[in-house]
Amino acid sequence: MTKIVPEDKARQGHWGWHALRILVAGLLLALIAWGAVEIYGEVIKSPTTDQSAPQAPTAGQKPMQGG
Repeated sequence: MTKIVPEDKARQGHWGWHALRILVAGLLLALIAWGAVEIYGEVIKSPTTDQSAPQAPTAGQKPMQGG
């Protein structure tokens, strides 16, 4: 015959320090991974803004003839 357990006593466990440590460790690992990806993204970014726009000639230079 099965034992009848009241609903307020039928828990499997309570949230304790072990579960909190696991959640905090997962959050820290996610932040470390995010930071590593941000740094890697900055390292591999190509310098498109420095060389993409043509510069206008200064007052002492002649404009280049294309053709």
